[in-house]
Amino acid sequence: MTTVDFAPLFRTAIGFDRLARLVDTAASGQEPQGYPPYNIEKTGDDSYRLTMAVAGFRPEDIDITVKDNTLFVSGRVAADTQKAEILYRGIAGRAFERRFVLADHIVVEGADVQHGLLHVGLKRVVPESLKPRKIVVGSAAPAPQPIANDSQDNAKAA
Repeated sequence: MTTVDFAPLFRTAIGFDRLARLVDTAASGQEPQGYPPYNIEKTGDDSYRLTMAVAGFRPEDIDITVKDNTLFVSGRVAADTQKAEILYRGIAGRAFERRFVLADHIVVEGADVQHGLLHVGLKRVVPESLKPRKIVVGSAAPAPQPIANDSQDNAKAA
């Protein structure tokens, strides 16, 4: 029996139902990019963390923007003024741009760079008007209904 690994299909959406992400990614037909590598973690019921490996980038080299439920993370290293001869380049310093589709009501809480890793905190904030609410059922007795008298109705009709 053949098994299919759908893990690559879940790489660029945060906070969505897994089935919706599967359909969206499969329909687009796009291959996921490989640079820079990243992780998406669920850190709580309504919180997530995006971690990207951005070795060689300073915080001022990274731009994070949210527009139309899409998180854009881009980086561009400023040109070095030193003209040192590089014998081997193993740390990529090329510019990058990553896009992540965000579910409704996902907001970016903050971002920081530590030890060559960019951490972006995300949280689902559902407005009070969309949260489920409990309706209390009253226990008051129903209002009395007037009893119709057939003899009076017949007398008025005649």
